[in-house]
Amino acid sequence: MTGNRRKAMWAVAALCGVTAIGLVVFAAFNLDSADKTASVVAAAAAVADLALATYVVLQALGDTGAGGVRARGKGAIAAGGSISGNAIGARSKVEAPAAPTAPAAPAAPPATPAASPAAAPPQAEAYGDGAVAAAGDVSGNALGDDSEVR
Repeated sequence: MTGNRRKAMWAVAALCGVTAIGLVVFAAFNLDSADKTASVVAAAAAVADLALATYVVLQALGDTGAGGVRARGKGAIAAGGSISGNAIGARSKVEAPAAPTAPAAPAAPPATPAASPAAAPPQAEAYGDGAVAAAGDVSGNALGDDSEVR
C-alpha cells in the first residue's frame, strides 16, 4: 500500500471513529435527535459507498477489458499471444526456424453451459528493464545478451 493510500485509509478510519463516538454521546443526551442524525449519517455513508464501489468496478474493467497487454521499462516486451523464434538482447541469435506451437486441444464441454465463465482476454504485463511477458507460449527464443538458439 502506498503512503497516500495508507494516509487516506487512516483518515477515513479516524472519521468513522469520531462519528461513532459523537453519535453515542449525542444519544446519551437526546435519543430522538440521535436517531434522526444516525439515519442521515447512514444514508450519506450508503451514497458514498455506492460511489466508491462504482469507481472500483470501473477501474477493474478498465484494467482487463482490452486484454491487458502492457510493457513498461527499457527493452520490455509484452505479447498478447505466443512468442516464438525471437532473438532478444545484444548479440542474440536464432539459427533455426521456430517450430510452430500447436493450439491446445479444446476441453470437453461443461455439463451445464450456463455455469461456464466467458473466456478472459489474454493478459501479459512486463514491468521493468528487459522484462518479457506473453499471454501464450514462449518457445525457441534467445533471451538475453549473447544467447543463441540452434
